[in-house]
Amino acid sequence: MIVIVDYDAGNLTSVKRALDYLKIENRISPVPEDITGADKVIFPGVGHAGAAMEVLKKRGIDTALREAFKKGTPLLGICLGTQIIMDRSEETDTPCIGLLRGNCPKFMLSDPRLKIPHMGWDSIRVLKPQHRLLGSISAADEFYFVHSFYPQPLDDCDVLAVGDYGISFPAIIGRDNLVATQFHPEKSGPVGLRLLEAFASWDGVPW
Repeated sequence: MIVIVDYDAGNLTSVKRALDYLKIENRISPVPEDITGADKVIFPGVGHAGAAMEVLKKRGIDTALREAFKKGTPLLGICLGTQIIMDRSEETDTPCIGLLRGNCPKFMLSDPRLKIPHMGWDSIRVLKPQHRLLGSISAADEFYFVHSFYPQPLDDCDVLAVGDYGISFPAIIGRDNLVATQFHPEKSGPVGLRLLEAFASWDGVPW
């Protein structure tokens, strides 16, 4: 059973609809015990880092996510869920969950033709194609992005793929049983569904 974390951050229905389409057993839950007891966890989200962390702390979900990560449960972060697994977000200087060391800066772009948020379809460059979730991604594949901030791990080894939008930025990050995408796989057509399907069968071992 995959548990989709509910912390009032939106986008849950799209993730559930994608998993239902793939006939993958799942449920949405705001309950910490469901998260720590899940076979796998998807941590999606859109919105504001500060508001999201308030809800996570109030419900005890931040602690549940740390426990799930520590016990080796396969975790998939998406968009805001990718950003707030870091130590801190520059969005209102918010302390975050800290599953990976690092910060979430805002895009600072010198090209006036590039607007913030970064929105639309873009390709990525996989740096760790040996990762068991990423081997099927090709240079021609495009994913759907909507974001103004992005994760910046302290350890370069935690960056699994990069995107380009005026600057090169981490598009997929991860360590051990955790993988997180700045793009939305559930809105990225067949290639995104393929990634979700791979996650559903992943045992949390990256290599």
